[in-house]
Amino acid sequence: MPYSHRRPFMTTRTTTMYFTLFLLLTLIPVSSGADNLKPYILGYNGPGTIDSKLGEVKESLEGAGFDIAGEYAPYDGAHIIVVTSPEQAQDAAQSKFGAYGAIQRVSLTETAGGIQISYTNPLYFASAYRMSGTPAETRAKLEKALGNSGEFGSEKGFSSKELRKYHYMVMMPYFDDHVKLASFSSQEEALSVIEKNLASKKGGSEKIFRVDIPGKDETIIGIGIKSGKGADKAVMGVTDFGELKHTAHLPYELVVSDGVVYMLHGKFRIALDFPDLTMVTFMKISLAPGGIENSLKELTEK
Repeated sequence: MPYSHRRPFMTTRTTTMYFTLFLLLTLIPVSSGADNLKPYILGYNGPGTIDSKLGEVKESLEGAGFDIAGEYAPYDGAHIIVVTSPEQAQDAAQSKFGAYGAIQRVSLTETAGGIQISYTNPLYFASAYRMSGTPAETRAKLEKALGNSGEFGSEKGFSSKELRKYHYMVMMPYFDDHVKLASFSSQEEALSVIEKNLASKKGGSEKIFRVDIPGKDETIIGIGIKSGKGADKAVMGVTDFGELKHTAHLPYELVVSDGVVYMLHGKFRIALDFPDLTMVTFMKISLAPGGIENSLKELTEK
């Protein structure tokens, strides 16, 4: 039954300029709201605990045709299930850097009122990742498995066109401003090095999932970050303060494509999932993007 680079965000020299620009931009509508897409969909918000709901959620997901690629408990009261499907893999194979869209995240978060079950919005992220396919089937399957009590994560939302050129504000990175972490002689060598480092939990990391994209040398690997300036618990403790929880923001990921290892720029990745955060809040995690990059880069060291 369905549920009803190493630099901080800002340098001292540029902080004042960015803050002034931010204040000016807040006077301009961010989105026309044509599609009104938001990053998350609430499936359930009511009584229960992770222990009492987790099995049922996983059964519903598998019954709807999803494969569970991995699970992650980043801190107490939070659990994430990462899923994929043949439809998602096919869409990913047809798109440049499509691996980012090969998975969806489902979260269970305990609150004072019980538990929230939410998931990433396939339409929102497919647009942000500039996918060539249309993930309507994936969204329909998630709604069937988990329900749909409304989208959240942005007050106004964004049109698909806006998401395809999304960045937080002027001079901030876009989707294609990837961070290149390392290059290897082959896809096989890159994956071997990363897997070895993950096995030893190098850089305070934890392997959550791996999905290989069919028909191309491209793989996405989900990474839990347990320590350092970009630690998951620390970042979420600052950013995820709203009533509806953004737990499905986690985990971060690497994409290995033709032997080159990439990550989404932290300033893009965090902003995309928390588009309504103010510059004041971003400043509180100004070291997080560099910390995340440092942790993931360690996984590419021979």
